[in-house]
Amino acid sequence: MLTGIEEVDWASLGHAYGPADDVPALLLGLASPDPSERECALDGMYGAVHHQGDVYDSTLACIPFLLELVADPAVPDRGGIVELLTSIGGIELDDEDDDLDGPSGPDQDDADFVPAANFAMASAAIAAGADVFLGLVDDTDPEVRLAAPVALASLHPDPARVLTLLRERLTVEPDTEVRLALVAAVGRIALRHASLRAETVDWLAWLAHAAQDPGLRLASLAQLARCSPGRIPDDIVRRVTELLEEIRTAPRAVPDAVPGAAGETGDGVEGTGPGRAPVTLVGQVRELLEEQVAGRRTPWTEELLRTLHGALDDRVDDRIALVLAQLRCPDPGQRSDAIWLCGGLIRLWRGRYEEVVGLVGAQLTDPDTRLREAAGSFLERLFELGAPAADALAGVLTAGSDGPDGPGRPGGAGGPAGVGGPTGPGGRTGFAGPGGLAELTGRTWRDGALLALARSGDARAVPLLARTLEGPGEVRRELLYAVDGLGPAAAGLAPPLRRRLAAVELDEELYERAAPLLHALASVRGAQALPEVLRVLRGAPEHRRAWVREAAARTLAAFGPSAREAVPELRELLDSGTAAVATAAARALWAVEGDADTVVPVLERWLRPGSATADRCAAAQALGAIGPSAAGAARALRPGLTSRDLWERVRCAAALWRVAGETERTLPVLLAAWEENRHARVDIAECLAEMGPAAAAAQLPILTELTRRRRHNTREGASGSHDVHQDEKLLTLCRAALARMERRGA
Repeated sequence: MLTGIEEVDWASLGHAYGPADDVPALLLGLASPDPSERECALDGMYGAVHHQGDVYDSTLACIPFLLELVADPAVPDRGGIVELLTSIGGIELDDEDDDLDGPSGPDQDDADFVPAANFAMASAAIAAGADVFLGLVDDTDPEVRLAAPVALASLHPDPARVLTLLRERLTVEPDTEVRLALVAAVGRIALRHASLRAETVDWLAWLAHAAQDPGLRLASLAQLARCSPGRIPDDIVRRVTELLEEIRTAPRAVPDAVPGAAGETGDGVEGTGPGRAPVTLVGQVRELLEEQVAGRRTPWTEELLRTLHGALDDRVDDRIALVLAQLRCPDPGQRSDAIWLCGGLIRLWRGRYEEVVGLVGAQLTDPDTRLREAAGSFLERLFELGAPAADALAGVLTAGSDGPDGPGRPGGAGGPAGVGGPTGPGGRTGFAGPGGLAELTGRTWRDGALLALARSGDARAVPLLARTLEGPGEVRRELLYAVDGLGPAAAGLAPPLRRRLAAVELDEELYERAAPLLHALASVRGAQALPEVLRVLRGAPEHRRAWVREAAARTLAAFGPSAREAVPELRELLDSGTAAVATAAARALWAVEGDADTVVPVLERWLRPGSATADRCAAAQALGAIGPSAAGAARALRPGLTSRDLWERVRCAAALWRVAGETERTLPVLLAAWEENRHARVDIAECLAEMGPAAAAAQLPILTELTRRRRHNTREGASGSHDVHQDEKLLTLCRAALARMERRGA
């Protein structure tokens, strides 16, 4: 086995962490009879040789040996090796893949990058040996059969031959998940090869009606929608709902022997425990996925529905109807899937989600822990859209405060302590997303429910937040930043916030601990905390001192004239060598004293050509906050209208309008930036709303934005916790701007 491995000069090759002289041991480990060694070897291959999807010269050298391992029936766990090869050879390059020519691994630099040609060579090398996958479709190991179809569809150079093989295998394959993989692979071929698409789509349409297995019909319908959106039936919601119910109520098959029974894992190896098995990323992912599907009869329906939702794309009403049908299903697994799927839907698309959010809120009291966690994680990111679930959130939080077993208490029926929402099965990228694992530290289910309630703007969060602030231990920082959405009702939080700030040590962790408290005090205008804010300002250590001072100055600005005692410190900060601190101090002094003659010249200095772009932006924003009293700075702001940097143009244009009302100069700049960078639209819409009728030329782009279905800040493969909130804010500002433009007499 692995003949010739010693003839390769591995030390002259490289991977993500340097010389590849450790690769032979990894390849041999993949064939080890010890499951732990195999797992460590596979983990090493993904971690170094195929780090973050990259292909190095050592990766290319591995391909013949990986193909040899796959072809040997005596090698255990070959399904994982097939998946590795599929990942190595399955990347399709196009003109937009410029990032493949840049550094990737931890030890990479500009002179040592991964050439894009490596990906093409990897694909060609695996395609040359892809006949090995043909013999795997009837392998005795179901995990191998599960991995083989996508490998064939992605890598084999004869797609027509593969298509025939996959369709023939479907007639005899006994395993449900493998059958679904066969259908998915057929769909992949249809998408990749236009010459085979028509006949494949016809076959999928036939199978969607003819198959006896409802799961197979659902899989075919999903792939049909994916390959030919024009053939999505009008009654798609009804058909899918009926199929899901048929799947749910089908007689339960007698399961085969389950690996892992009686305290064992596959291959008869004892389960993991202290000192028994190494911890690997591959193993952690596997265990997480196993945990998510434990106890579920048909966990594979989630992936089928995810495919279907992707195919439906902007048919938001149909997608919402599918989610609603799932949320009403008696099966908690189906309801949990619906929440994860709706997380991706609401993040990307605008729509009427009131009924969905209300039904998600109803899941907060369900006995199923995973369902409750999914509901809580989903609601955390909705902000104002979470209002329909506010009653449910307030109910579980109130019930949870009455005793140790209440649903809102850590470790009670509301879920284990420290869980803020799991990553869903199958690598879900809904609201919890792949970052879900990193978000589990120190969070409780109760914190998440309280955060969702506070972000919705519901005043019932205030007494619950006060109780949290009065309690022991750290307070989740997001809760403190959510205070600004509670309005005047949150004024009563000032005393406990003040006590919290007074207890913060003036050490190197001051910024991390004090900044959220300062933000919350600014939100509630808690001027009685002035002594505590001054203590932080005066006692800031060298570490991140500028950050602490800026945060404190922002809080003092919110206190307004009540912060007069801070004037000497603020005047001193005007001469800070840091623009962020100086501009924050200037804004605070203006709020406290209203003396434009003192602060405007300071801000004008930061607008000079030698200043950094970020500094000029900060100064412009501060001048805009002062308004007409800073009209004398108009001359210093005008050069920013022609800056190369879009954000400087936007900041200076908005400030120039606010200080001098110069519409003719500023409106064209703002409209050009609106088209150039969608992420600037919230700031621009805010300024347009202030302009009112003077911004009439912006009516068309604003109307266009309001009729758009897709959220303005969507990013493929990534999301932020405030994305939905920012888009809803944009819509609110656009409506306000349009309303003011139409009031000609304003």
